Amino acid sequence: MNKINNTDKSASKITAEITDDILKHSTPGFERVQARFFKEEIKIRGTRSEDVKKITQKHWKNIKNLGKEEILAICEELYKTGYLEETLAAPGFLSKLQKEYTAGDIRRFEHLIDRYIKNWAACDGFCTRVMGDYLEKYSENLPVLKEWAHSENLWLRRAAAVSLIKPARKGKYLEEALGIADILLRDGEDMVQKGYGWLLKEESRRHTREVLDYVVRNKKEMPRTALRYAIELMPKAMKEEAMKKDF
Repeated sequence: MNKINNTDKSASKITAEITDDILKHSTPGFERVQARFFKEEIKIRGTRSEDVKKITQKHWKNIKNLGKEEILAICEELYKTGYLEETLAAPGFLSKLQKEYTAGDIRRFEHLIDRYIKNWAACDGFCTRVMGDYLEKYSENLPVLKEWAHSENLWLRRAAAVSLIKPARKGKYLEEALGIADILLRDGEDMVQKGYGWLLKEESRRHTREVLDYVVRNKKEMPRTALRYAIELMPKAMKEEAMKKDF
């Protein structure tokens, strides 16, 4: 995998300044509240998401004139900290670089997910804020998602589905979404089941019948978690059809 060059000392310095701001806005005890939303062990500073967003906006004004590689280096440094707040700040910067990305940057993104992303919030923040727009611009990279779906890394598998959430809301990439769901259909990880179930739900906004047909066709093998996510937006009659037991 291609790695982002993060040897520049200025990246570490800027990251430290961002972290310092995050710590200044932390709320005593709030990290325990946040931790309840995660099954895995997680590093949290206790700063509210709205404050992280404001901090990201503040620092973007200071770094927006840097080159792409310098900004990517800062983002990798943020991910390296392992703290939830920094991993939520990084996509705020990465999303600003959409015009500068190339088709080959898919492997940079793969590196970030594989190496640093360890929870659903970091995964979803990255995929919905960065990957969706990127894949609409570079649809030739859609087959890479199938590689991710076969990965041993559960966050790459979740990312394979969640990366298509934003395009799915517009009715795009139905065939690709169903192909990802096929690969992940019997995945034993709850976070992966919720990921592809969420993707099917978003596709159902514009392709309700197609998603229902898919669910009915596969419901004997589809975990209940994924099935319930997939049919969440459907009319009552369709939900009943999906949930009906076949004897």
